[in-house]
Amino acid sequence: MTEKKARVLVTIDIHDDALARLEQEAEVDLLSPSAARSVRISAYDGIISYVPRLDSKTLSKADRLKVVSCHSPREIDLSAAAEQGIRVTQTPALWETVADMTVALMLAAARMIPQAHIHVKNGQWKQSSDKNLFSGTTLHRKVLGIVGLGRIGAIVAKRVIGFEMKTIYYDVVRKPQMEEELGIGYKPLRELMAEADFVSIHVPLSDETRDLIGEEELGAMKREAILINTARGPVVDEQALYRALEQKRIAGAALDVYREEPLKPMNPLLALSNVVLTPHLAGSTRECDMEAVMNVIQVLRGEISPNEVT
Repeated sequence: MTEKKARVLVTIDIHDDALARLEQEAEVDLLSPSAARSVRISAYDGIISYVPRLDSKTLSKADRLKVVSCHSPREIDLSAAAEQGIRVTQTPALWETVADMTVALMLAAARMIPQAHIHVKNGQWKQSSDKNLFSGTTLHRKVLGIVGLGRIGAIVAKRVIGFEMKTIYYDVVRKPQMEEELGIGYKPLRELMAEADFVSIHVPLSDETRDLIGEEELGAMKREAILINTARGPVVDEQALYRALEQKRIAGAALDVYREEPLKPMNPLLALSNVVLTPHLAGSTRECDMEAVMNVIQVLRGEISPNEVT
């Protein structure tokens, strides 16, 4: 008799290679987060999700569930999961992946790479002087301000050492050990915004961080400064950012996250030439998705997961 395959619910877009690997081991239901809300959790042995909402009541109905692989477990009742023998695993590759994307966006905005790419692709490069349209600015020895020195923020600080950037940070809690290890200094938020040439946001979304970067904070920035957001869209007052960019009160922005996703066709940010926009893909790489899948496979096989949370 053929052994029945495990069943796994996937509510994030994952790389084709990672999906194919998972399908070798399990039956896969690939659903959007909204569609997944109507399914019976008791039908699944595993879940792969971004930030799954699993309280004790929901978990009590998960008779088959053995593993949840996620980017963040902050909305999971970990005590209830542990009591039921459900292993919750994170994806550390996410932190490295988002840090890489942050630096990529920083470079793209500073050197106006997307704008120059479109110029060439459209056959508009007619003479050498066209290059002056996209001369941009350098990262070398500039000041990077990190808002939120968590796991990703700390990795970004390490990434830019090669650029010889001076790094400063703001966080609700000072981190003296990391200051010493990374050679970075603490600044109150307003001072950071005023001093930094690049401001990179790495805070979670909460009542305290919603609209953390608003009119006053943006107004404190240098005219030549660039804002990068790979955290959460609502952390930035999007209308205030649009005004700052449209009026050239700051030089530019690079955004991977937005207040409303996907962006509506009439979003005013789309009309600006000094902003780089990507579709919330900072955490989307083959390696990151494969790690999430392998965490599930290891648990379903009875192997010990290397990234255990509970």
